[in-house]
Amino acid sequence: MRALVISGGGSKGAFAGGVAQYLIKELHHNYDLFVGTSTGSLLISHLALDKIEKIKQIYTSVNQDSIFNSCPFIIKKDKFGGKQIAIDHITVLKNFLKGKKTFGESLNLRKLIEKALTEIEFNNLKSSEKEVVVTVSNLSLNQVEYKSINDFEYRDFLDWIWISSNYTPFMSLVKKDGCEYADGGFGSMVPIEEAINRGATSVDVVILETEVTYYNRLPSKNVFSLLTNMHSYMADRIEKQNIRIGKFVATNKDVIINLYYTPTVLTTNSLIFDKELMGKWWERGFEYAHQKNSELNEIRAKDD
Repeated sequence: MRALVISGGGSKGAFAGGVAQYLIKELHHNYDLFVGTSTGSLLISHLALDKIEKIKQIYTSVNQDSIFNSCPFIIKKDKFGGKQIAIDHITVLKNFLKGKKTFGESLNLRKLIEKALTEIEFNNLKSSEKEVVVTVSNLSLNQVEYKSINDFEYRDFLDWIWISSNYTPFMSLVKKDGCEYADGGFGSMVPIEEAINRGATSVDVVILETEVTYYNRLPSKNVFSLLTNMHSYMADRIEKQNIRIGKFVATNKDVIINLYYTPTVLTTNSLIFDKELMGKWWERGFEYAHQKNSELNEIRAKDD
């Protein structure tokens, strides 16, 4: 059984889309299982349906308004030409006065998911032999949960996709089935082990970080930048642990793993959705997958 695993990474998911496009369209990898976390969860249903151009169009046309109905920050350019986030004090204050538990809300993302994945497409996917699994964090029970398309009806599964992508406290905290849920990346950033536990014997993994850390984070300028730095630090620790465990399980079960990291730092803040940059990242992902497989083929040819 062949599986495709895509990690979390916010706007960097565009790069993963490019990698997946090359693997599916150029290498003709036929995946039986798709497992995603956060932005990976947003991608995998369309990849399983082989509707790559559709999800590419979505990923390369979104902006902050596509995701947030209440965006808790504003985007500013720094003196180096980069982009930083600053607190939108009015929006955050309004949310607190309304008794909200998070700084912002992402109800627009839930609407976008429903618009992007129709009920007909869902039923076609569910009746196929492919399995799609999304990762969520159950904060009430303090555990990671994996939600398979085979176990849910249309709107429930859309909720799980949305929940998997909700990067609290900047995005919505969702109460479902009596529990509070948030982004799957808080517990399982790269769900390699889950793919193997579900029977995968060959796993292609897209990891939306560089293999080696190339930069030091800038000093925190406000509470939001401090929180994003803290979240990024924790996500990095979780990611590395997931990869170590995944490699260990794969070795013990004789599973083949192919890892696709981002070759360069794409962004230091994946909550900024810039459609122009995301379009470039998609193409870079495609080109990187082509380059990596070309190099592997050359190595194999020399070994033979």
